[in-house]
Amino acid sequence: MSSCRVIGIGNPDRGDDAAGLLVARRLKRDGMAEVVEMDGRIDALLEAFDGVEAAYVVDAAMFGGAQGAVLRLDAGEGALPAGLDGYSTHGLGLAQGIELARVLKRLPKRCVVFAIQAGSFAQGEGLSPAVAAAVADVERMIRAELAEAA
Repeated sequence: MSSCRVIGIGNPDRGDDAAGLLVARRLKRDGMAEVVEMDGRIDALLEAFDGVEAAYVVDAAMFGGAQGAVLRLDAGEGALPAGLDGYSTHGLGLAQGIELARVLKRLPKRCVVFAIQAGSFAQGEGLSPAVAAAVADVERMIRAELAEAA
């Protein structure tokens, strides 16, 4: 059983939707944690939760904050805000996937979600400057939490 996994969710061709993938790729470089990149399918999320004690999930979302704002949510403390589901580009939303994992007893003991407020999910666009800054911020936040846990 792996102790920790970082799960980056997104689509690299849809503007700010690449944020979760970029955080994961940055953390993968130094091997601080096992890293999984995914497109947001709920079955893949459930598989990514298997065999770990802790998971850090990063995804772009539209939750009504300023572009580049970051929500840190502890899924172990309860359900994620339903508003995260209403703006998913991945079919079923992240909050629904977390709740399904909880019901199926597949949610890791520690599951922290970082949602980055996106500006645009338009096909072919690059990452906006505010979201690029948030990617660096979330990377630092996860590094600090991993170091503290070690």
